[in-house]
Amino acid sequence: MSIDTQTLFYALAGGIIPTLLWLWFWLKEDEKKPEPRGLIILSFIAGMIVVVVALPLEKISINFFEEQKTLLFVWASIEEVLKYLAIVLVAFSSRFFDEPIDAVIYMITVALGFSALENTLYLIEPIKNGEMLVGFLNGNLRFLGATLLHVVSSASIGIAIAFSFYKNKFIKIISSIIGLVTAIVLHSLFNFFIMEERVDTFLVFALTWLAVVFVIFLFEKIKKIKKT
Repeated sequence: MSIDTQTLFYALAGGIIPTLLWLWFWLKEDEKKPEPRGLIILSFIAGMIVVVVALPLEKISINFFEEQKTLLFVWASIEEVLKYLAIVLVAFSSRFFDEPIDAVIYMITVALGFSALENTLYLIEPIKNGEMLVGFLNGNLRFLGATLLHVVSSASIGIAIAFSFYKNKFIKIISSIIGLVTAIVLHSLFNFFIMEERVDTFLVFALTWLAVVFVIFLFEKIKKIKKT
């Protein structure tokens, strides 16, 4: 599929700019001890790379799973596990991963990087076909829904890790597993309800927004965690 420069530009702008606004919001929440800008950029790019890895794996999974609900669960698992592994390699092994809130910041950053490229890919086709309004509406719905879903699901992992940050290794491992399972379940439920015609899409978006508010609440709690 050939893509002209103008189409690619608009798709990238529509996919990346909203996620950067969200990234700015979360980084402003942690101004007291900000993360290194280079590591934030690297985490964001890692999230974009995850899309490139996840898409072929999801396509392959279609050959093994026919039932839609199962596929949605498998796809959610692939994306959440890859996002987690990416940030483990990029940020969690860094000397700058030195306080509980860092886990949430880095997980949200990789999620937004993932959303940026995923949203861009969704926008290419309508923009290429001259359907700018469709592309704009599609981009805004993803800005309100899918992007926040990625933030909430990945933040779940970061929150679990943050609350166990000063605990022993065993508790950290268990917390990471719980966080990852929670992320997969939330992601799967969102995908299922969005695909389910009997469910009001805007209700799903409203619940996602409530989840974001809860993440912000926990974010503030995590900032107050001190080593005892």
